Amino acid sequence: MNTRVGLYIHIPFCRQKCLYCDFYSVLYSESLADSYVSVILKELQGLNQDFPSIYIGGGTPSILSPDLLDKLLSGLKKFITPGMEFTIEVNPESVDSEKLKLFLDKGVNRISIGVQSFDDKKLKVLGRIHSAKQAAQAIELSKESGFKNVSIDMIFGVAGENLKAWQSELEEATGCSCQHISCYCLSYEKDTPLFRMRKKSIILLDDDAMAEMYKYTMSYLPGAGFEHYEVSNFAEPGFECRHNLNYWDNNSYVGLGPSAVSYIDGARSENIRDTEEYIDRYEKDVSIIVYKEELSALKMAKETAGVKIRVKQGIDYKWFKNKTYFDFEDIMEKGVLDELLKDNLLEYKIDKATREKRGIMLTEKGFLFSDTVSSAFL
Repeated sequence: MNTRVGLYIHIPFCRQKCLYCDFYSVLYSESLADSYVSVILKELQGLNQDFPSIYIGGGTPSILSPDLLDKLLSGLKKFITPGMEFTIEVNPESVDSEKLKLFLDKGVNRISIGVQSFDDKKLKVLGRIHSAKQAAQAIELSKESGFKNVSIDMIFGVAGENLKAWQSELEEATGCSCQHISCYCLSYEKDTPLFRMRKKSIILLDDDAMAEMYKYTMSYLPGAGFEHYEVSNFAEPGFECRHNLNYWDNNSYVGLGPSAVSYIDGARSENIRDTEEYIDRYEKDVSIIVYKEELSALKMAKETAGVKIRVKQGIDYKWFKNKTYFDFEDIMEKGVLDELLKDNLLEYKIDKATREKRGIMLTEKGFLFSDTVSSAFL
């Protein structure tokens, strides 16, 4: 088995579904959450490997009661090793000093706060249930509690938003002394209320304005000390999210919980997207997996290219050959690479000494069309 294996645990509970979110979640129920955590603890007992990173996401992990959080985090104690990265996602309205102290006591050393915006009107449009004031308080409380690695999520491109408003939000984000900022362009995912509103032309989009906001982000955050290390991610040096870097290197990971995906040595599986069914199946010793795929060596190589190109440093040819046993240019469909280079979406990494091509990376324009580039690699 691949030794660099990340562990992801999905907490599928929310107080209210956000208008833009297509991650699997259900409304919070204490009794259902209790049954669910019991199942996750049993699954954890069956795992006996080292994980360089653990990530608890959702949903809203911080919605769990202190007792349930204590149980869950205690079940992860055997996996805690010096120097590992252990992240938990929280929402501003459901995190407090008691929970933050519990996280730190149980080995969590990185917190990711779903801020999304410092503007109350924008938060309302997004269907968030916290206020801008609560967001700022959650960040401050995390630092006061002792967290030295605080990440915040931000969203731009909301209908009616302009560059000036986004500039103001970025100033607030960089002024709150966090170490990591993820900036996501609002996407309209199928089967979300926001998608239906867009389809009915209730929401009008301005692609040029969104591109302008993203370009400003790529310029402003590095100037404020946050290195742009992946399409949507910016960090102070040394604070890049190691768990996500593992994904972008296309390394293995174990996913626990409904809708979670596991990827182990080229075998991908997805769990059922139903919390009650997940619990029931596990208790009856029936498989919770609803999809499984064994990837060929070539498909693994293509997927490695598709995710790795998202990082700022791009794809180093020597690294790619060592990882996949393929030469990068050999896996590309004929003419695709030339087309992407011609469209100024990609540029070669050139060895300064030999002037030889040693890799490929996104251009500034390429970052605007990163999904197009990734898809072309697949």
